[in-house]
Amino acid sequence: MAKDNECDLLGQEGSESTKEKKLLERLTPIFGRSFEIEGESEGEKYTYKFRVCRNASNKTNSGLVQINNKQQTMVLGRINETHLASGSKIHLSFNNSYPFIALPIPHMPHRVSWFSVLAGSWILLTYKGGDPYNSHCGKEPRKAIVMITCNKKTLASGFTMVSEEREKMEECFYLFELESSLACPPEDSHLSIGSILLITLAPLVAVYLIGGFLYQRLLVGAKGMEQFPHLAFWQDLGNLVADGCDFVCRSKPRNVPENGH
Repeated sequence: MAKDNECDLLGQEGSESTKEKKLLERLTPIFGRSFEIEGESEGEKYTYKFRVCRNASNKTNSGLVQINNKQQTMVLGRINETHLASGSKIHLSFNNSYPFIALPIPHMPHRVSWFSVLAGSWILLTYKGGDPYNSHCGKEPRKAIVMITCNKKTLASGFTMVSEEREKMEECFYLFELESSLACPPEDSHLSIGSILLITLAPLVAVYLIGGFLYQRLLVGAKGMEQFPHLAFWQDLGNLVADGCDFVCRSKPRNVPENGH
């Protein structure tokens, strides 16, 4: 169970989604971060305040609020009714001026239900249980959705108001966007075959050289270059390599005299 003034996932205590718990843990570095933007709806200006898993106002569990020009606060979503989802290669877009592949998102109206498939990934943070509508949307509680998109250059920034959907009888929502590196997939750190071979062979070569040096010096009594293990073999190998390079790379036969001599 979540502590007071922290995100509480939907579901009975002990039966919350394991995937949602992991997503919530990923967002830990920005818990308590505050964001504020100005917006306008139907000719009236509003201020939107958002905090990640903390109270955004003095109202109970208010994760995202709307404040009008009379300083009246409306709770759009509460942190004690948090839902999380994630995906990859989806980016919110309303710009049809460039080619893109689109996917419909369930429970969203047609005018905001198309998401272009671009490089990146996202985490969908939803606060439910907001103050009920007065007349729209069947007077259901308000709901705020924050699409957290991947941006490796920032921990959290770019909070924007995207849209409000209230022209339905149910499942209305406020849609926001936030950029964060926490939504990015982990970096692929797999080693190449060459790197694996190098890491494997380097210790073996070191053991061979050090062990051979000690054997030649302490047991055989060799000194100078003779301490190098299998010196004659490596000298012969070097000569063979040199002869091979000479054979492959020289431009004329070795025994042909130069012009004028």
